[in-house]
Amino acid sequence: MLESTSEKPLTLDIEHSGATVIVRCHGKLLAGYTDLLHVPVSHLLADHKRIILDLSDLTHMDSMGLGALVRIYVASTNRGTTLELRNLGKKVRDLLIMTNLLPAFTITGEHNIRM
Repeated sequence: MLESTSEKPLTLDIEHSGATVIVRCHGKLLAGYTDLLHVPVSHLLADHKRIILDLSDLTHMDSMGLGALVRIYVASTNRGTTLELRNLGKKVRDLLIMTNLLPAFTITGEHNIRM
């Protein structure tokens, strides 16, 4: 049975604040839908020096979702943009720890406290 194209497992809320942009992720970052995150964030790299991905409402991420985060990290590093991950849930944090990628990212929590 085919899924409805209007049903997206991932939605984004984007808030601009000068050179910083906050991207709030809602739902699941899964294979086949990673461009829902990668494409909009890639477009933001040209105009922003700091991008914060707020993952507090990200309920699930598979290996392709992890790959999307790595692609965004590499692109941001190449452009001189700071990328931060904010409010990691337990499942996402565990995946980053298991793959030894947690140290690669700048992780912040509530009120921008580095973790």
